[in-house]
Amino acid sequence: MLSSQRGREAKNIPPYPGPNRMRDCYCTVNLDQEEVFRTKIVEKSLCPFYGEDFYCEIPRSFRHLSFYIFDRDVFRRDYSIGKVAVKKEDLQKYHGKDTWFQLQPVSADSEVQGKVHLELRLSEVITDSGVISHKLCQGLPIVNGQCDPYAAVSLLGPSRSDAKKTKVKRKTNNPQFEEVFYFEVKFGDEFLGGVRVPLRVLGQAGVHDAWYFLQPRENGGKSVKVEELGSLRLNIVYTEDHVFPSEHYTPLRDLLLYSSNVEPVSASTAHILGEVCREKQEAAIPLVRLFLHYGSIVPFISAIAHAEVNRTQDPNTIFRGNSLTSKCIDETMKLAGMHYLQVTLKPIIDEICAEHKPCEIDPVKLKESENLDTNRENLRQYVDRIFNVITTSGVRCPTVMCDIFFSLRESAATRFQVDQDVRYTAVSSFIFLRFFAPAILSPNLFHLRPHHPVSFTAKPNNIKLNDNMLISPFHAFIPLKANFKESYMAAFYEYFNEQKYADAVKNVSVLDMYKSYSGFQWCYSCLFLFRFMIKRAQGRNRFGIKNFKKRWFRLTNHEFTYHKTKGEGALCSIPIENILAVERLEEESFKMKNMFQVIQPERALYIQANNCVEARDWIDILTKVSQCNRKRLSTYHPSAYLNGHWLCCKLSADTAPGCTPCTGGLPANIQLDVDGDRETERIYSLFSTYMTKLIKMQEACGSKSVYDGPEQEEYSSFVIDDPQETYKTLKQIVSAVQTLEQQHTKYKRDKFKKTKIGSQEHPIGDKSFQCYIRQQSESSTYSI
Repeated sequence: MLSSQRGREAKNIPPYPGPNRMRDCYCTVNLDQEEVFRTKIVEKSLCPFYGEDFYCEIPRSFRHLSFYIFDRDVFRRDYSIGKVAVKKEDLQKYHGKDTWFQLQPVSADSEVQGKVHLELRLSEVITDSGVISHKLCQGLPIVNGQCDPYAAVSLLGPSRSDAKKTKVKRKTNNPQFEEVFYFEVKFGDEFLGGVRVPLRVLGQAGVHDAWYFLQPRENGGKSVKVEELGSLRLNIVYTEDHVFPSEHYTPLRDLLLYSSNVEPVSASTAHILGEVCREKQEAAIPLVRLFLHYGSIVPFISAIAHAEVNRTQDPNTIFRGNSLTSKCIDETMKLAGMHYLQVTLKPIIDEICAEHKPCEIDPVKLKESENLDTNRENLRQYVDRIFNVITTSGVRCPTVMCDIFFSLRESAATRFQVDQDVRYTAVSSFIFLRFFAPAILSPNLFHLRPHHPVSFTAKPNNIKLNDNMLISPFHAFIPLKANFKESYMAAFYEYFNEQKYADAVKNVSVLDMYKSYSGFQWCYSCLFLFRFMIKRAQGRNRFGIKNFKKRWFRLTNHEFTYHKTKGEGALCSIPIENILAVERLEEESFKMKNMFQVIQPERALYIQANNCVEARDWIDILTKVSQCNRKRLSTYHPSAYLNGHWLCCKLSADTAPGCTPCTGGLPANIQLDVDGDRETERIYSLFSTYMTKLIKMQEACGSKSVYDGPEQEEYSSFVIDDPQETYKTLKQIVSAVQTLEQQHTKYKRDKFKKTKIGSQEHPIGDKSFQCYIRQQSESSTYSI
């Protein structure tokens, strides 16, 4: 399951009940009630604009994707204003659409998640007439000549209990109550959820055994007018795919991987996917991941880039549009260059955030205590230092990016031989404007800063870097007309209008040194991640107690350490070369979620992250920094060693080799957690979704082959250089998609027959599965 959310903006937030009336708001993204992302704080606004993208792979099942708006007051306390909770089964309604959602009130009665297993039984009594009667009780004693019974049912907890009782049944020792009992499941004073079960579910058998989803309290919460809480604009992209074994994808995968060899490349399967998708980004993400996984990304991008350059008439517009080439290069840089970004930018970004120097150069926004010349000099120094670390980082650029840039440069130089600068501008626009600039403007999205750093969110605009300020030195070489609406920006640009900046941009655009090294070389220590997490004692002391403690963890490219608190000396330091594997730890080991293990030669360090996405991030980055270790393990134990044996394989020796293959193993130059079959399944889903466009494209091929006149308007959006070759590929695509469609139909039918409602996998109250059942009952076999 993949999810991408763009938290755009909120409006009409209720004013603060004080003289200021403005609020400092931020937004969180939650899987049910588990926070996985937090935006920056927008100060002093009742219509905050966030404009932040968040993309993650969802590592567990969920019922709601929720968004909460919080206000932070002057005492740094956070108060929830409202929320948007989208049910899992409703996500497709809003897929890829900008939608305004009304904020709903947040109350303890509605914040429910989890499931409960219930087993109910009634005793059976055969009456004189032979009828089987289900009773809660029978044969009660008669005291003093009478029996007026009632039943009391209690739910006992660790801190409190709750009891219910039935009505009194007069003059009978075999009462039938037939009443429904409803209990609120509580821990302390927190409502966790409830289940209402009518006794009729017991049926003739008198037994009911099923799993239920916990539900919110009926009619709970305060009566708040929804329109008073404001609204939130979101763009949600959610995909969920069922992945078959690898052999099912062979025909479609072979067509895709052969794309770089097809002449012309516009007739290839990968290029056709870009033509039929509504947005190029939609096609670029799975294509890039698939080609990276199979080591074929450079020839593919080289082929589509060469074709695009040949179609470009003006060298000043080369790669300026949102073409398939541009989106694929963007996605490749994002995946292959993440490590490069962290090594290059993180130290200077951290330093800027720590210094908090004023940098506002707009005279209108200048504070009374600030000096314009001082601020301008602070900003100039920051931009100059960022520019220098970028332009001197070429030797650390990943090989795959260097290969792509070399191909772009050669294609541009061959196409526009008169323009001597085009070989540089073709590359510099990607390196500076589409790779480094977004990371500097939104460092939290590229793991250069925490999602919500405590010391930085209070003044999120302290640096005041914007697009124009950032690209000023790059404009000194890139032949774009540097027009600024603000006069103060035009003056700032003059600082960088010197030849030395143009020469520096040219040098890093050439990257001729890329052939002289192999792989990625670290030149200095770089801090990657730091967080408070929970860890279990490693047992380094023979008689030490192995309990769980909260520690401050710190990761650099040299060592992984933990400290009692931030800023104190390390309690334990694990050299990167001693990390043999980093894997998830099964929840059953300690009955704790979001745990992972850092395996060392003599022991494993067990750690609990704050949420599932953070656990995945730590596993990914720890795996990447240790990927070149020569003694990395090929197998590991997915469960802990407790009570003298491994919980997973039951072996008693703590040195026993692992029982499960490790999940790592991709090339050291670019470590990616990519499943090639999953990406092929995603591409199949896109082709299936846009099948009508594939048919239109076939018609366009026929039209171009038969008629020499002007092209029909409905076909003009397709790039078709060779109608016969394109039609041939389209026919193969339709055949491969049809085969997979039949396999999916069979899988859904089999799943529908085998599924038991009320099982742990599909509890009663699972509305997403009920929706699935309804779709299966209403739909017939789909054929192409």
